[in-house]
This record gives sequence, C-alpha cells and structure tokens, in this order.
Amino acid sequence: MNNNKRLINIISNRNYESRKTKLRLMEELEKYGFTCTEDYNKNAELNICIGGDGAFLRSIHRNKFPSIPFVGINTGHLGFFQEIAPDNIDDFVKRYSNKEYDIEEIFLLNAEVCTKKKCFTLTAINEFVIKGIKSKVVHLTMYIDGNHLQKFSGDGIIISTPAGSTAYNFSSGGSIVYPSIKCLQITPLSPISSKAFRSLPTSTIVPGDLSISVKPEFRYENSILVVNDGMEFRYDDIIDITLKMSNKKVFKLNFSKNSYWENLKNKFL
Repeated sequence: MNNNKRLINIISNRNYESRKTKLRLMEELEKYGFTCTEDYNKNAELNICIGGDGAFLRSIHRNKFPSIPFVGINTGHLGFFQEIAPDNIDDFVKRYSNKEYDIEEIFLLNAEVCTKKKCFTLTAINEFVIKGIKSKVVHLTMYIDGNHLQKFSGDGIIISTPAGSTAYNFSSGGSIVYPSIKCLQITPLSPISSKAFRSLPTSTIVPGDLSISVKPEFRYENSILVVNDGMEFRYDDIIDITLKMSNKKVFKLNFSKNSYWENLKNKFL
C-alpha cells in the first residue's frame, strides 16, 4: 500500500441525490490526487459526509467520535452541519486542496446514567433529553455542581451543547449559542409550576466545567426515557443522571469566518 496516498473517507446515505453527489465528488477528488474510500479508514485525513444533519450525526456516532475532521455536503432538508451545497463541489475540492480552511472544535456532552445496579455512559453531539415514556409527565430534582436548582415537573428537559443549540433546543424555545462558547444549556419542555414543583420557565445556560445532576422522583424511576441525539434508550430503576462536557471533541472544517452567521440566516430567517 502506498503510504503517500491522501485518503478521504466518503460517508453517504443511500438516497438518489446523495448517491449522485457521491460519484461526482469522488471524481473531482481523484482529479486532485486524493484517494477516496467508502470503507471507513482510520488513516484518512478527512471525513466527508453526504446527506442531511441526521446522516452527519450518525456518521460521528458510528465511527466513535474520531479525531479526523468532518465536512458535510447537504442533500437533506435543513443541513445546518452540512454547509456545502452539491453545486459547489468543485470549489470545495479546490479550496480544500489549497488548505483554505480552518478547523473548528465541536464540544461534546457526556451523560452518566446510573441505575440501582449499574452506570452507563452516553455521548451526545447535539443534546441529551430526559422525558417521560408514552408522553407521561416527569418529576425531576436538578442540581448544578451539587447546588439544588429546581424541582422540575413537565414533559422533560433538554441539555444541549452549543452545536445542538440550533436543533431541538431552539425549536423548544432555547437560546442559540455560538459554537466556541464552552457551556451547556438546560431547556424545559412544557414546565409546570405548582406548590410542590417550581420549574424554571425558560432555558438556563451554565459554564461548561460544571456538572448537572438530575434525579427522578422515586415513583418515576421506571418512567424515564433518555434520548441521545435522537436515539432512545430505556433503563430500569434510574437513580441519577449526571451530565457534563466531555473531554472528547470532534472537528469540522470551516471555510469562512462568517459561515456560522451566514448559515444561521439562510437556514432560519
């Protein structure tokens, strides 16, 4: 095997537009001397994900949050992560070949879900959601670095990263947070205020070096559904969920210092 090959992983979903875009992309990359592989290679210098935001998130999870940078070509709907349009492939390959880009860090979120018997660790790119199964109301006690914050009652809560602030968090009334700000955001889902439970009605932003602890009321320890970047998990006898920023990061190519604001405007306004 030629060790001088510049390998690029091509990760694509299977819809028609993605498959067509993949063939065109591979042809263009090979013109510039790159070698493309559809079998994930840990020695590659770049991951190119073709599809929508869901495909982008799945590709990072499936490949265990690699240090190889990602860039996305949008053949989906919103495509907030997928900044390159299929029509701009030629320009993208040229600029990449000329190293006309920066590498942006994406902060990750770790959730340790502890039951009466065992603890499980999950990692999220966008958000971690704690809610009731079958749309039940949940009752949760929350602490920030051991300090009691609230007794929450409602549909659930979202804990999002800066990258995830424009996803489920934003559609649920949370704030948009610039990606380089190291913090976590807690956003309530249909909060209820009563004499027993005093739930914050708006999102709360906390520094990234603090931990968030969520304890279900004992009667509801088997009624909790946890959702990690859209993937659902069920655990019996949950006693505590601790959330904090991960030591891991993933990396994404950025071709313009203004791309975030341009993307925000184009996708949401």
